[in-house]
Amino acid sequence: MLMEYLKAFLVGGIICAIGQVLIDYTKLTPARILVSFVVAGVILGGLGLYQPLLDFGGAGASVPLTGFGALLAKGVREAVAEKGFFGIFSGGLTASAAGVAMAIFTSLVTALISKPKDKS
Repeated sequence: MLMEYLKAFLVGGIICAIGQVLIDYTKLTPARILVSFVVAGVILGGLGLYQPLLDFGGAGASVPLTGFGALLAKGVREAVAEKGFFGIFSGGLTASAAGVAMAIFTSLVTALISKPKDKS
C-alpha cells in the first residue's frame, strides 16, 4: 500500500511540476494552462496513452485535470461503441457527471458556510 501512495505522489507531483514550469517560464495564463492540461488528457486518453499512467499512478494521475480529460475521452469512446455517432455528444458528460455534480455541490456548501470578505 505504501508503494501505491508513493507512485501516486510521484505521478501527481510530476504533473504539478509541469504546470509550475509552464507558469514560471512561459507567458501562459493559469487558465490557459488548465485548459491545456484538459486537452492534453483528452488527446492522450483518446490515443490510449493515458491509461497506462492511470494504472501506474492511480489517484496521482486521475485527480489532476489531465485525468479529467482522459475520463472525457474514455466516456466518448465507450458511448460511440454503444450508441454510434450520437455517443460523441453524450459520452463525456455521462462519464464525468458524478465528479462535476460533486464539485458543484461542494462549491455550494462552501459558499454557504464561509464568510466572504472584501479584498481590501
